[in-house]
Amino acid sequence: MFSIGEILDGRVTGLTKFGAFVSLPDNKTGMVHISEVASSFVNDIGDYLKEGQEVRVMIIDITDDGKIALSVKRAADGGVKPKSEKKKEAAPVNTWKGTPEREQPQTFEDMMAQFKQRSDEKLADLKRATDSRRSSYSRRK
Repeated sequence: MFSIGEILDGRVTGLTKFGAFVSLPDNKTGMVHISEVASSFVNDIGDYLKEGQEVRVMIIDITDDGKIALSVKRAADGGVKPKSEKKKEAAPVNTWKGTPEREQPQTFEDMMAQFKQRSDEKLADLKRATDSRRSSYSRRK
């Protein structure tokens, strides 16, 4: 029947907050998770897909109970890259600005890692400021 890595044409039959259902050949249905719609962050799936739209998808997983996981972005990229190509190279640094230049949009994982790092730094700064205020006050009896 179907195999992982196979690229098929289908039709979007339904949209949800978390993904899209796609009708496949042989009266099968698969689901494209919102993270597999585009290479960039997708806030609203309706910005990328519409019901009735023809899409090219890649099968990325088939569960034991027959559920089919699909990807639009991997079908567009031509498939899954080998692990040796997945490692990211360091982004070139623009010495004038001191900020990395990116050739491609950031992945969701990159954005989440940056958000976590900034959040941890802000929490540490807040804790230092709060602790210094507490030590400067003295309690009177």
